[in-house]
Amino acid sequence: MKIITPEKIIEVNELNFEYEVVNFSQNTPVLVDFWAEWCQPCKVLGPILEKIVNESHGSLRLAKVNVDQNPNLALQYNVRSIPTVKAFIEGRVEAELVGVQPESRLRDFISKLTPPSPVELEIKKGTNLLLTHQWDEAEKVLRIALEQKSESAMASLGLAKALLAKGQPDEALRLLDEMPPSREINQAEILRPYAVVLQQFEKNELPAESDLDVLFSHNIRLAKMGRFAIAIDGLLDTLRQDKKYRHGIAHKVILGILEILGDEDPQTRDYRSELASILF
Repeated sequence: MKIITPEKIIEVNELNFEYEVVNFSQNTPVLVDFWAEWCQPCKVLGPILEKIVNESHGSLRLAKVNVDQNPNLALQYNVRSIPTVKAFIEGRVEAELVGVQPESRLRDFISKLTPPSPVELEIKKGTNLLLTHQWDEAEKVLRIALEQKSESAMASLGLAKALLAKGQPDEALRLLDEMPPSREINQAEILRPYAVVLQQFEKNELPAESDLDVLFSHNIRLAKMGRFAIAIDGLLDTLRQDKKYRHGIAHKVILGILEILGDEDPQTRDYRSELASILF
């Protein structure tokens, strides 16, 4: 476990608050945790804040204020209940949260206070390349980003999309299986059925018992080649003949392909509308 240097998590009081928080925040954002020994929610929130600061690589400071010992600070900064977290930037309170918050909410709160790191900018670049279907470039950028930030769910999801767009399911499935808990999990689950089917196609494991099976395999082959529009048209034809084909796999595959194309693609909106008209 990485040891936090003493300067990054400190106890502050009425005597040193100006120097340790207000002045320090001119260069580095400071989170001020107003708490008390008797406050049980404070004991829940505190460790989460410390964990986030520990992972910030020096881009944040956490200052803890015991309101019982420093009532004037609580009064000065209008702390009405605890725990309260106030974010100081350039000497001013820029944002605050009151009460215990889930870690995801805290991370969102903090992400708006600190400038993105170089690797975060690269991840954003990679996801933007996906939006314009530049699969090769997106893969290159996101691979490098993952080498620097292996825990990034956004980079993992983006790389999985790029690989599936290029018809490469094996590594994509591994990325989806190893996705860390995050908001990207739902998108990963939408991609998974297509990745599985693509892998089955490569291994010649798709069923071939009926004309619909043959049509389905043909459209997966087209999708693997990147001919997504023609593949979706064919999969929609499959659904017109059997809405529940193979326990809904045609439906799931379409949703996976649309997830790869992205909601910004005008084809996605059109196909979602057509899919709804067929199913409902």
